[in-house]
Formats: sequence, structure tokens, C-alpha cells
Amino acid sequence: MKIKAIITGATGMVGEGVLLECLNHPDVEKVLVINRKPGGISHPKLKEIIHSDFFNLAPVETQLAGYNACFFCLGISSVGISKEEYKRITYDLTLNVGQVLARLNPEMTFCYVTGAGTDSSEQGKIAWARVKGATENALIQFFENAYMFRPGFMKAMPGQKNIKSYYKLIFWFYPVGRALFPSGFCTLQEVGKAMIKAAGKGYSKKVLEVKDIVALANS
Repeated sequence: MKIKAIITGATGMVGEGVLLECLNHPDVEKVLVINRKPGGISHPKLKEIIHSDFFNLAPVETQLAGYNACFFCLGISSVGISKEEYKRITYDLTLNVGQVLARLNPEMTFCYVTGAGTDSSEQGKIAWARVKGATENALIQFFENAYMFRPGFMKAMPGQKNIKSYYKLIFWFYPVGRALFPSGFCTLQEVGKAMIKAAGKGYSKKVLEVKDIVALANS
């Protein structure tokens, strides 16, 4: 099956890595990115929508139909913001986009980037993990084909521009970490490949930890 994917968060590190893998992958036919600002990438497969308000997709809804996958890589860190703002962006915004896409593309596969340590029970002591868990659980209800990706430390793709400064300082540790703690380390190429394969053929689990991401990417 050829993949027609919508990608959010393509101007961030994770989203850019997933986008580059999609543009390189033969199973991906076309890609639509929804950005708040121009991403600066041009490719025959790629279409870009500039839209600032993800809580109101009505102005661009007609352009969102006809896709069979969404790779949702948009997100923020909980550091330095209130619990209310974190929930607004992580839960409310994501579910607003999810509801619109589920209505327009009911057969869509939705791949959501969460994070290692997400709390599916929604009962734990860590606030961000509860919010992520609630978001995962809701998306699984929206989409029959929904996969929650929980990567740990991710190595960037060659040629990426949007790399967080602190990641640059610790990239040297990746080979050591991957060798000693393989359950916590993967590459963004593996994340992208695993999303494409999940959209194309599914996976046995709804929640993918690092070992699942690596296994699916290399299957």
C-alpha cells in the first residue's frame, strides 16, 4: 500500500527526521506538512500548508482529506510551563487535530510520538506522564489503527537542521548508549521507518517502546 501521510511538527527535530525518511522512502507517495512557519524543504512528494491555529482547522479542512496516515510529531516539553498550558498543547490540541482527521479520513493510521515513561494508567505521580497517557488512550479510541510511539534518546538523521542544542552536546554518547542500553536508544530514521511500516501493514501492539520501534523498522 502506498502511504499518503500528513506530518505535524515537521519544523522540530523529531518531525523533521520523520519527514526526511518519508521523502526518501519508496512506499510513501505523497506528504502533507502542516506548519506554523515555512519548513524550507522542497520535494516533488511534498506539499506544505502554513496554518498557525491547530485549534481551528476549518480554514484548511478541505486540504486534509484523502490521506491514509498521520505522523503526529508536534509536541512541547513540560519544563518551564504550567500544568494547564502543557495539557492544553499536549492533550487538547492533539485531540482536536485527531478528531478532525478521524472524521475526514476514518480509515487513517495515526502514529503519535509520546515518550518513554508515559503513564497509560493516568494515575501516576508524574503530571506530564499522566497527560501523555490520557492523550494516547483517547487517540486509540478515535482511530482503529492508532500506534503510540515511545522513543527514548533519538539520533538525528543526516542533514537535519532542527536539532536541539543540548542534543548536539551529547550526540557522542549515542553509540555507547545504544550498545549498553539498547532499550533506550534509537535513530530518527528507525522512528520514521517504523511509522511507515505501521501505516502499511500494522503492528501487533498499540504502544511501541524503543525495542518495538527498532524491530518494526528493521522487519
